[in-house]
Amino acid sequence: MASGRLIYLMGASGVGKDSVLGYARARMNGRYQMLIAHRYVTRAPDPAHENYISLSEGEFALRKGKGIFFFDWQAHDLHYAVGIEVSIWLSRGLSVVMNGSRAHFAKEASRMPGILPVMIEARPEMLRQRLEARGREGPDAIAARLARAGSLSILHPALLRIDNSGPLEAAGERLVDVLSRAAP
Repeated sequence: MASGRLIYLMGASGVGKDSVLGYARARMNGRYQMLIAHRYVTRAPDPAHENYISLSEGEFALRKGKGIFFFDWQAHDLHYAVGIEVSIWLSRGLSVVMNGSRAHFAKEASRMPGILPVMIEARPEMLRQRLEARGREGPDAIAARLARAGSLSILHPALLRIDNSGPLEAAGERLVDVLSRAAP
């Protein structure tokens, strides 16, 4: 059986990855041989944001220690992962979209030769507005996130970029197009 393709979605905090991915998920609605991986995060659940699985640090460490994660990383004082179910889905011929970390992409890309990296971006002024509007951080943390946003560059021959500075529908439709082309 053919393996599916891993689509690695990434972008700076606040660019709207979750919104663009949510839009694409609703539009695709199971019509393609593609699944979207849930992330495991050591953050309390928040129904207004990403549909992630909230874990305590102890639960996260237990799962990591038992090899339950496909990829895991740490950012912004939180632990993130996607589960080993991703490898099963890929082996069954499904493509999988995961919301990953820019800082850890190179490590993951080296393990997955057919990986398709997709970078969600937004103009700096939009990024600032979004970070301020979500109200999670104070001015110093926002300044640090803005500085970090411009400091990481991704070099990969297959990298696709989607600008999410305008209407959500525009970026969402672009992602739907990218994902539908990547589906088996």
